Amino acid sequence: MKHIVLVVGLFFGSSATADYRARISKITPQIKERMIKGNSWRQGCPVSLNDLRYLRMTYRDFSGKDRQGEMVVNRTVATEVTRIFRELYEADYPIRKMKLVSDYKGSDWQSIEADNTSAFNCRKATGSKNWSRHSYGKAIDLNSIENPYISHSGRIAHKESLQYRKRVHKKSTPADRAVLLRNDRAVKIFKKYGWKWGGDWSGVKDYQHFSK
Repeated sequence: MKHIVLVVGLFFGSSATADYRARISKITPQIKERMIKGNSWRQGCPVSLNDLRYLRMTYRDFSGKDRQGEMVVNRTVATEVTRIFRELYEADYPIRKMKLVSDYKGSDWQSIEADNTSAFNCRKATGSKNWSRHSYGKAIDLNSIENPYISHSGRIAHKESLQYRKRVHKKSTPADRAVLLRNDRAVKIFKKYGWKWGGDWSGVKDYQHFSK
């Protein structure tokens, strides 16, 4: 039987299940500096740094190795995000990489090109003047190359994603298992916690996108 240990303190929380590890911290001066220099947070964003939390979480990469990833999310969803990724880990769902968008200079384009899994980024929604849910730390993009954004016209902007236009599982490679379909366990895990999936949208499809 697997045991779950959850420790919550004033400044951090941590949980462990088997080989999975997760830690929740407030935004430290060091992380703040990374976010500002990396253009993912600035004055005028819809949430303050006090409303955000920095996560360190175990994930299994495409080579089957355990890695420690980084993510910034809203403090109100921090604990459940660590639980979601624990369940993804237990389901052996592969993740290419998990870095802060700051490492890509706040560029959503560059983060997607790197097939990065990320959350907080202070930016407007694609094709809109309104703030994205990412700007509130309440959206996660998961394996963005394998799960592309497809416009109303059917356009896919990233060349590496073109092969994933047809949404089917073809073979059991890590990249194929990273593809998200409606009845996949990974999608059901997010929905169990009340997150909505961009693959359910009509017109535009954003298969990488989960939001709350």
